[in-house]
Amino acid sequence: MSTPPAPDDHAAAPAGEPAAEPAGRRANRLIAETSPYLLQHAHNPVDWYPWGDEALERARREDKPILLSVGYSACHWCHVMERESFEDEATARQMNEQFVSIKVDREERPDVDAIYMEAVQALTRHGGWPMTVFLLPDGTPFFGGTYYPNTPRHGMASFRQVLSGVADAYRNRREDVLRGAGQLRDLLQQTPRLQGQGALTVEVLAAAEQAYGADFDATNGGFGGAPKFPQPMNLEALLRLWRRSGRVATLHSVRLTLDKMARGGMYDQLGGGFHRYSVDDVWLVPHFEKMLYDNAQLATVYLQAYQVTGDGFYRRICTETLDYVLREMTAPEGGFYSAQDADSEGEEGKFFLWTPAEVAGLLGEEDARLFGAYFDVLPGGNFEGRSILHTPHPVEAVARAAGVPETRLEEAIARGRRLLFAARGERVPPGRDDKVLTAWNGLALRALARAGAALGREDYLAAARRNAAFVLGHLRAPGADWRLLRSYKDGQARFNAYLEDYAFYADGLLALYEATFDPRWLAAAQGLAATITAQFADDENGGFFDTSADHEALLTRPKDLYDNATPAGSSVAAEVLLRLDALGGAGAGRERAERFLAALTGAMAQHPGAFGRLLCALDFAVGPVKEVAIVGDPEAAPTRALRAVLFEPYRPNLVAALAPAPGAAGETPAVALLEGRVAVDGRPTAYVCEHFACRLPVTDAAALRAQLDA
Repeated sequence: MSTPPAPDDHAAAPAGEPAAEPAGRRANRLIAETSPYLLQHAHNPVDWYPWGDEALERARREDKPILLSVGYSACHWCHVMERESFEDEATARQMNEQFVSIKVDREERPDVDAIYMEAVQALTRHGGWPMTVFLLPDGTPFFGGTYYPNTPRHGMASFRQVLSGVADAYRNRREDVLRGAGQLRDLLQQTPRLQGQGALTVEVLAAAEQAYGADFDATNGGFGGAPKFPQPMNLEALLRLWRRSGRVATLHSVRLTLDKMARGGMYDQLGGGFHRYSVDDVWLVPHFEKMLYDNAQLATVYLQAYQVTGDGFYRRICTETLDYVLREMTAPEGGFYSAQDADSEGEEGKFFLWTPAEVAGLLGEEDARLFGAYFDVLPGGNFEGRSILHTPHPVEAVARAAGVPETRLEEAIARGRRLLFAARGERVPPGRDDKVLTAWNGLALRALARAGAALGREDYLAAARRNAAFVLGHLRAPGADWRLLRSYKDGQARFNAYLEDYAFYADGLLALYEATFDPRWLAAAQGLAATITAQFADDENGGFFDTSADHEALLTRPKDLYDNATPAGSSVAAEVLLRLDALGGAGAGRERAERFLAALTGAMAQHPGAFGRLLCALDFAVGPVKEVAIVGDPEAAPTRALRAVLFEPYRPNLVAALAPAPGAAGETPAVALLEGRVAVDGRPTAYVCEHFACRLPVTDAAALRAQLDA
């Protein structure tokens, strides 16, 4: 049950391994790329170019318009358009004769995607992928859209009709094309000025909390209607707002949303992890692909919900999601892969669907009856004749209706999950996009480090350490101290990193430092933060650019302000600078972050749904922030007892640093919070401070907990 791409459709279905070369068909230029998405198009009859000077120069030399096609490997409608149009010989011939065609993976080149998506939205008032944009030879867009069908339908022209119309306009109505392109170029080159001076106050946060309610679905949770996206950043923001206000309704909205998502078909009830989004408003039918960034962020917010409520259900969803990432999305070297497809064997969702006969064949009639009643596996199914597993009713209600004790039903559920998961492993699995993206790895690093510290999961911390060592070892630009690259695959690291790469990974490193107190992770976070201020800050207009000062010159230098499926790089950069300042290691970072926040307070108060992660940064800026300095051998039992207190409950506005006691192994990181801190009577000691003014030092966990809770 597929649907056309929605305006904010950040995913839609299959990726897959690159197809075998069709008989008699030569590879095009994309065969030399590493992106799984580009490799999927490497045997199209289209004369594709990757983005670069070669394509632009040919367009200038031959005076041809550019056809820019942007997508990504987990995009269902991207693959539909490939099958319908890019694999069609007649369509490819028309493209090759009339255009210079460029294919871009939006995940590798978010800068190119952002510029031309803004153009498409200006032209059509909506966006999505696949994105199809027609450019002048200098890269200026003049026409565009998203998916075009191969035959006219639903009032849409066919792709070949669009090609003919655009080519005719470029040849015969050039002045009109140039005039429209110039107007669009002027619009795109307007740099947002962020010079407002709103106050950083709790009143802004209170207004945002009130505004969230306007779009909340009080019946099914989440925000808005179908298609419904998980929006974990807004849930994180709401937990912070609840922590300030204590409003029961705010916490209820978070819990209702988390409960409905995790009990719906959007959650993989057998293997853990979340699909991209729900095509309906009840979280039943997903687009079946799984994205690393969704699962990293959702694991984090389920962890926070567990810390707030103590509800073991949230802990289970958090750990099942992270276990899925470690099991299916982790490279041998320690990097985390990007995505898994929706399709297998050419069918959407086939890997995840069940019939009553399949369940009975594995479990026997009686257990199949109970399992089917709980997971809604019924004759006729709930999705194209088969069933998406979901749990619409609680165990006690299902057991009562089935006439069995709850313990009997729970045994059938546990056995069924185990056996169906094993049987599913024998099916043809969905394809996997196995490129490693620095930014998305930063989100996963943060989730694993936070969960490892809060839940005592050493395996999570081990995976986080391996990931940090991998990224800092393989995605560092050669010859530069703290310059990163964007993407890694098949032994190659490529593409200049973006603001989000630096910000997300620095955020993950800070979480890993506070979980382990290994000073090298803090030093790395400080180095990445220094690069953010040196390379990305916009000193003239405020805020941060998405591309570095020495990045490839494009039509414009994008500056994203909105948190969407992933946070804006500027939102996370602001909180990273604030956190480092609270430790005493960010220099002028706090002032820069606060100016950025002050310029957007009005927008955050009125439209919080677009600024979920930025609201988290504002909450931290408003404070109070607890700064905890610990002195002691980090691995000694008394020190570990102090460390465990820090992240047991939900304490988002806390930073911590550790200095080894004299004679203990390890080095003291260079942060002001640790200056002058000494162990009391030679025992591991904690200092709880606010703005570097500290309470009396304590040496036992109970006293530390009391000071933190005061």
